[in-house]
Amino acid sequence: MHSDLSSDRDYILASIDVGTNSIHMVVVKVQPSIPAFTIVARDKSTVRLGDRDKLTGNLTPAAMERAITALKRCQEIATSLHADEIIAVATSAVREAPNGQEFLQTVEKALGLWINLISGPEEARRIYLGVLSGMTLNAQPHVIIDIGGGSTELILGDGHEPRSLSSTKVGAVRLTADFISTDPISSMEFLALQAYIRGMLERPIEEIQAQIKPGERIKMVGTSGTIEALANLHAREKFGTVPNPLNGYSISLAELRDWLHRLRRMKFAERVAIPGMSERRAEIILAGGLVLQEAMTLLGVDSITICERSLREGVVVDWMITHGLIEDRLRYQGSVRQRSVYKTAQKYQVNLTYSERVAQFAIALFDQTQGKLHQWGSEERDLLWAAAILHNCGHHVSHDAHHKHSYYLIRHADLLGYNEMELETIANLARYHRKNSPKKKHDTYRNLTSKKHRRVVEQLHPLLRLAVALDRRQIGSIKSVRCQMLPERQEMRLFISPVQPSDDCALELWSLTYKKPSFEAEYHLKLVPILEVEPARV
Repeated sequence: MHSDLSSDRDYILASIDVGTNSIHMVVVKVQPSIPAFTIVARDKSTVRLGDRDKLTGNLTPAAMERAITALKRCQEIATSLHADEIIAVATSAVREAPNGQEFLQTVEKALGLWINLISGPEEARRIYLGVLSGMTLNAQPHVIIDIGGGSTELILGDGHEPRSLSSTKVGAVRLTADFISTDPISSMEFLALQAYIRGMLERPIEEIQAQIKPGERIKMVGTSGTIEALANLHAREKFGTVPNPLNGYSISLAELRDWLHRLRRMKFAERVAIPGMSERRAEIILAGGLVLQEAMTLLGVDSITICERSLREGVVVDWMITHGLIEDRLRYQGSVRQRSVYKTAQKYQVNLTYSERVAQFAIALFDQTQGKLHQWGSEERDLLWAAAILHNCGHHVSHDAHHKHSYYLIRHADLLGYNEMELETIANLARYHRKNSPKKKHDTYRNLTSKKHRRVVEQLHPLLRLAVALDRRQIGSIKSVRCQMLPERQEMRLFISPVQPSDDCALELWSLTYKKPSFEAEYHLKLVPILEVEPARV
């Protein structure tokens, strides 16, 4: 499903977030005509993926088993609700585990479910989208905090472009495992934990403060299980009941401090005995609450409001944007990929005039061969475009083997709007714009663990090579290209029109001949470049 969707029918979409502590799913009904979505069902299983092997850092067989059982249940619920599509994303536990990719492949084999691995900043961007779908920020700056099991995301935004996105490795599960061994927690451990959290949060919070304009007052929004659990405690004691929904409920920093003061003195057994407290939450609530307290203290904010929408809903919003169903309120998000690619190009001092010409040729070749030589759609076209813009960024490191440097720079550039496999695809396309074609022995190519994305690289890298050849002198000597298929002769003619009728484009023609073997091998067609000079007007 690549193209924009029709806006005259509703879609049922299931969005799964494979987190460090739990696996959450929301099933929503997307109404393109509004455009909006309604939550039809929610599901949550605590699978503790983040309880990794102490020695190797690997996800343990038991945790992977629990996750697969939970994902199977999610699939069954989604199917029973007639979901059109299931989208799943994985975050820090899978990102960091050496066997994270293996786990994703096991899930794909066992369930046929493809999980996208997303980077920290991309996770933060989608959390922001989720929050925007659930509350209006009234053009006022808000700091959104999402405390997960393995990481904490901090976002500064006012309803428009996010001003700051960060992901820091302080999470409730990780901190509990690394710092707490006493019960109740000893003063020494508590102070060490507090100092560590403060140190880790300093930098992202300084980045946020640098983006706050004079005279602006910031408000704070919290998403995630930790803050919901704290709100439950607070509301139960204060009002004897828990508000439903929790959306919009606020807690002051003083009340939070008071609760943490009480929790740190309790034994685990006493925390579990608190009404509404699950065993797993009782284990990690102190570390999670402390992250919240320190963030509020460092930001100088005296209260925080809950938003129940977060990453899973953000995944839905992102899906709606990608499929052309949302424009107005989040219009700027539609071009997030494009802007992120340009930003990276500037960072690595890419010659944009040249790169844009190469991208134009690559897209022209893609469009003219679509449906004839390949069946890819707009998503893959977009990946080819990004690779064409960035294919030369490796020059920033060195001219020798710059195609390999391009791979690494793109792979680690934090391009927003793409998931792990899409980034891997862009980086591989750029890597293969010259020299060898993809081979199983190349590490970079082996990183493409999805069959589909391997095919994308195999079929589209030859087009990028031709596009690069078409601007061999980097002076824009070629105006346009036209493909003509001659299936009976098993050839494709490539007509090229020079900008100057007197230019014989010898270097470009030579370069096309030099670069065409990968195209010919992939498509089993002979490529015949022909210079098309318009007759001079008399």
